[in-house]
Amino acid sequence: MQLPDIINRSRADLLDYIFIVLGMALYAIGFTVFILPHDIVVGGMAGFGTLVYFASGERIPVAVTMYVVNILMLVCWHRVLGRKFVIGTVFGASVLSLMIGSIEQYFTSHAPVVTDMTMSVILGAVLCGCGIGLYYAHKGSAGGTDIVAAVFEKKSNMSIGRTMMVIDMTIVACSFFLPFDGDMDARIQSRVQTIVYGLVSIVIYSFLANYIVNADKQTIQFLILSPRWHEIADNITHRSGRGVTTFDGRGFWTGEERTMLVVWCRQYDADRIYDIVREIDEGAYIIQSEARSVYGNGFDPLSHKRRKKNLS
Repeated sequence: MQLPDIINRSRADLLDYIFIVLGMALYAIGFTVFILPHDIVVGGMAGFGTLVYFASGERIPVAVTMYVVNILMLVCWHRVLGRKFVIGTVFGASVLSLMIGSIEQYFTSHAPVVTDMTMSVILGAVLCGCGIGLYYAHKGSAGGTDIVAAVFEKKSNMSIGRTMMVIDMTIVACSFFLPFDGDMDARIQSRVQTIVYGLVSIVIYSFLANYIVNADKQTIQFLILSPRWHEIADNITHRSGRGVTTFDGRGFWTGEERTMLVVWCRQYDADRIYDIVREIDEGAYIIQSEARSVYGNGFDPLSHKRRKKNLS
């Protein structure tokens, strides 16, 4: 690898780490400032740490539980997860635990910044979702349910997304059994409300994180009809770097021969495609639609995970 390539790679890695830290800062603020002060248990390792925090009478900080459990899981499953995943997760778990640990004592010992629980949880979930999406998009990991989900994916046929959803919902549901001063009716009224808030926060931050991570990866399909199709295809190929496929057709009413262009591209290429077509033929017909999955050169690799046979 030549020196310019090494420099560019180093800059890209540095930028990734900056965004990872920024994303974790957003998550730490959203969770510690807006969710934890209202005694809401969310998903992930932060939620598990919250369970331990309240079960211990607020003696064991959330950050301590998060960090200790993350390290224990990495030690137990480091051979399954791989060296690169372990190193990245140790970095992420350390940064996030340090951030949460540095501010949780203050915000749990004072009145909530936003007194309205609904607004506070929504704002916290939005910040958490933006933070998760930001550090995921730059190949970061804070451990927690990521570790368990990665192990399950390697050892079984359960996807990472489904595993994380089951774990998160289980953590939130377990908050029902936390210590409570009152009879069963009072417990049900209080705990069901906080469980609902916890589940709503999971939906919000999961949606936002997924949107941020996949926004630039979304595949767009263009169908273009224009008498200047050859010029449009040539410009798309050379100016956007995307391939073009042509189909010969015939207009039903006019009977004229037509050539249709088919272009697949990422979301971030869409505006460039529009600009090229607009420059050449403002009267061209353009149909844009989302392609659920495109595999092959320039897109996602075509892979298939073989399902394990049931030998029982």
